[in-house]
Amino acid sequence: MDLTKVIEHIFRRYLPSPFTIAVLLTALTLLLALIFTENTSDGNHFTALLSYWEAGIWNNGLLVFAYQMMLILVLGHVLVLSKPMERLILKITGLVKNTSNAVILVVLPTLLVSFFNWGLGLIFGAILARKVGEYAQNNNISINYPLIGACGYSGLMVWHGGISGSAPIKVAEAGHLKELMGNYASGDVLAQLPDSISTALTVFSYWNLTLFALVALSITGLTYYLSKRTSTTSTDLKGYQFKSMEKKHLQGAEKLEYSPWVSTLFGILILLAFLIQYVPALKTLNITPNMLNFFMLGLAIILHGSFKSFLMAVEEAIGDTAGILIQFPLYFGIMGIMSGSGMIQSISDFFVSISTTTTLPLFTFLSGGLVNVFVPSGGGQWAIQGPLVLQSALQLGVPLPKAIMALAYGDQVTNMLQPFWALPLLGITKLQAKEILPYTVLFMVVGSLIYMAGLLVF
Repeated sequence: MDLTKVIEHIFRRYLPSPFTIAVLLTALTLLLALIFTENTSDGNHFTALLSYWEAGIWNNGLLVFAYQMMLILVLGHVLVLSKPMERLILKITGLVKNTSNAVILVVLPTLLVSFFNWGLGLIFGAILARKVGEYAQNNNISINYPLIGACGYSGLMVWHGGISGSAPIKVAEAGHLKELMGNYASGDVLAQLPDSISTALTVFSYWNLTLFALVALSITGLTYYLSKRTSTTSTDLKGYQFKSMEKKHLQGAEKLEYSPWVSTLFGILILLAFLIQYVPALKTLNITPNMLNFFMLGLAIILHGSFKSFLMAVEEAIGDTAGILIQFPLYFGIMGIMSGSGMIQSISDFFVSISTTTTLPLFTFLSGGLVNVFVPSGGGQWAIQGPLVLQSALQLGVPLPKAIMALAYGDQVTNMLQPFWALPLLGITKLQAKEILPYTVLFMVVGSLIYMAGLLVF
């Protein structure tokens, strides 16, 4: 427990907010580029670097990427706030008998849901943990509530290897790889890049599904073990209420906002268009951000049963996207500096010089985990590290799907240490970071061992 207190102290005292970190990283990148790169422009070197920075911030392709990631989070959150999801959570909650079966009832569904969508899994796990705590309290069942809360956060250690993972679903888009590398890579490098890398080769590959299953089973077993060897805790929770619409007398066009028929028909129309547009890609297990968001949009509208309920949920969910909205352009600016100045090539050459085909995925995993501490966004991290990973993998002949997933694994596993994405869960469960850290750190250690072993075996 002393170790987790030290970790929490370091994060609270020495790590500023993610936005401030993004600003500091921008300044550091500018300074390093000014010192270690040559001026290839006709004018002043510093002025050229600022031009690269500005161009990166407003990179049209990356701005589209940012909006796609925002929608993945928002629509996932919106799905959780629907009545069918509420009924599912309450049904699971009613099965709680003690801490041992409670941890399984929370951790397994959370991991499975997070593999589908990380925004959905984050809020689903938080609300499920809270409702389990309330049910146990109201029925005089002794449980370890912080452990339950940690189980509700466990999905963030598998999300990037799942269907909504920023890197694997973005590289599945036609043209993304060459767009990402096109600002600085040579023609020979660009010629080696495929037009896209299907999620059949990353998310749905046999080795990634095997690692996910191993992690899910291991974390479930670990939580069951911990439930038998940790003491129960007291709780003082008020009932968490799902927002509901106020009943009122409807007039005129206002009836459309509340009509289940109109919303259901529109949702069906979206899903019909989804099937027409994406069935060929689904047959090859190739999932892209637009495909995922389009499906979740139609499903969310149907499950909410009215436009009014759907929009209320969107309003509640939109706050979680503030970090993505304002931080992503800064990450894109950092990438602009690194690509325009030639830093990416220099850093890639360094990794190549100390790596082999076997060890590069491990170095990628470790660097991904480290960078995630400072850039707690999988999409932002892909924007910064993606070109480095691709360049190094091409130079050493490491399969691109393996290199991409190595970065994804490293990014996701240290979410168990980085408290940024835990904030929504802490707000819902009324727990403190220091209460769940002892358990999430253990999750991280077990997950890291499995992922590293997998990168060596597969």
